[in-house]
Amino acid sequence: MCGIAGQYCLDGRAPDTALLAAMSERLAHRGPDGEGTRICGCTGLVHRRLAIIDLSDEGLQPMTNEDETLWLLFNGEIYNYIELRDELIQKGHRFHSHSDTEVILHAYEEWGTDCLARFNGMWAFALWDTKQQQLFCARDRLGIKPFYYTLAGGSFLFASEIKALLAHPDAGKRPDDRTLGTFLAWGVLDHSGHTMFDQVFQLEPAHAMVVTAAGPQKPFRYWDVKVNPDICSAMPDDDAASRLLGILRDATRIHLRSDVAVGTCLSGGIDSSTLTVLINDIIRSEAPASVGTKQKTFSAVFADKRYDESRYIDEIVAATGVDAHHVVPAPDQLWEDIDRLVYMQDEPFGSLSIYAQYCVMRLAQENVKVVLDGQGADELLGGYLAYQGSYIGSLLRSFHWGTALREIAGSIMRHGGFFGSAARQLVERKKRRSLLRCTADEILRYNGSLDRVLYNELTSTNLPSLLHYEDRNSMAFSIESRVPFLDYRFVEYVASLPLSQKIRGGVTKIALRNAIKGIVAESIRCRMDKMGFVTPEEVWMQENLRPFVLELLSSDAFRARPYWDADAVTQNYQEFLEGKSAYSPEIWRIICTELWLRKFFDRRSAAVSG
Repeated sequence: MCGIAGQYCLDGRAPDTALLAAMSERLAHRGPDGEGTRICGCTGLVHRRLAIIDLSDEGLQPMTNEDETLWLLFNGEIYNYIELRDELIQKGHRFHSHSDTEVILHAYEEWGTDCLARFNGMWAFALWDTKQQQLFCARDRLGIKPFYYTLAGGSFLFASEIKALLAHPDAGKRPDDRTLGTFLAWGVLDHSGHTMFDQVFQLEPAHAMVVTAAGPQKPFRYWDVKVNPDICSAMPDDDAASRLLGILRDATRIHLRSDVAVGTCLSGGIDSSTLTVLINDIIRSEAPASVGTKQKTFSAVFADKRYDESRYIDEIVAATGVDAHHVVPAPDQLWEDIDRLVYMQDEPFGSLSIYAQYCVMRLAQENVKVVLDGQGADELLGGYLAYQGSYIGSLLRSFHWGTALREIAGSIMRHGGFFGSAARQLVERKKRRSLLRCTADEILRYNGSLDRVLYNELTSTNLPSLLHYEDRNSMAFSIESRVPFLDYRFVEYVASLPLSQKIRGGVTKIALRNAIKGIVAESIRCRMDKMGFVTPEEVWMQENLRPFVLELLSSDAFRARPYWDADAVTQNYQEFLEGKSAYSPEIWRIICTELWLRKFFDRRSAAVSG
């Protein structure tokens, strides 16, 4: 795990070493264990190292092959590197390290760009081929690791984070108004190759790209997944559950491969609880040195019981005997942290829930260097309650009347309060979109058949943004975060299951719930609410953060923005404070966008003019 960046001078001149040094410095938090630079003619490569596998100097990057014709920058982990290494040795390749980085080099030598299909892991890498004078760039299947790029000053620049690209004075000088407007109106980001910085792009998940002296070629998709649209099949529940648990257990096992300490994020929900229990079982059967004899878990808890999951966390801790660590995110601390949080995220974020995760990662930094997290299970297994509306709509449109009636009855019985609240929120959100003055693409997350909705959520409308938050929050504290539910084998298997293995009778995650019966406590296995690392955002925005928000709304900078009607926003916030309107995330998105504009544009402009 690390930070990578580079400059390919398309006109053949030598790279700017001062620029490379500045880019490297802006990624120092991603790699505090070392740095490396390599100039290869017109290309400069820089690396910040977070040593996880092969801690020796043999694992340093940029890394080359035997004849120095290939130079690699790699951020991520290839979890099946041991098996690939053995296979490549049998084919005659010689290794000088025990790192997964070197496996990529030899795999590229053996299979070319088809090597991507061989990897099981998370990655963003750039490989300079001196013979072909081209840069091969690739990002993992689900986009767990980031890769950004831009053209500036006659160069192709790339980096793990946008802030590193901004070291070039011509990069990302203005917001991308349409992408920013779409975020403000619909709360989505990372749903396309565009970012909220003008002319700064991201390599999308499951895409690769070749860059030559003529510039970057069109990125190409090397992997895709199909979500099964079938309502049900003849597959017995026990068979589906058994296969699911087997794949998940193996995915968790290889995600524990590490030469440094590994811990677990435990929210108290089904997904993180399942991982915690599986890891404890793996400790007993395989004794991975990375975990030790006692698993360490990291959780966020709150005094406000509406947002607190302590009783579920405590139940897992009691059942497993893990070494549990807790943090209590507080609004006063949030406002002290907000400047760094906005900076680390690079782009504005849709809710304050990510602050709980930020605090958990800060806590974990004191104990481990790697954490496992439950990201991805909801999008795969239909875990969000709003998916039930999509499912019922699918059933009605496909004339599955009986199944539709059962789902309606189950949803009303188990989640009637949620759907009533959701209906009111839709009205409130529509009103708040009228406060905006910006152009936006319409993103209706839950429209369409459930299989299409889940595919979009996995590849564009939800998971990419959550992975963005997780990567920046963890790397802000030099922590590597791993997500076993996004092992591509698990993704492909769950996607192949019929929809009735995901939602049935108003119950979500059917196959997973069946798989963990007798393994995870019934009080957790049968939970019907959905929280995760959340914060009391509404309470904070109404009480503790009120003076800060009012000061921001009254500022000249806020009132001068072209993206919203400042007077209407202020009035709307006042109505919320007075209890005349319900809270919705649009309020925070506007506040966060203002903080982001100040951090990345106002201060930059002031520095240039000064």
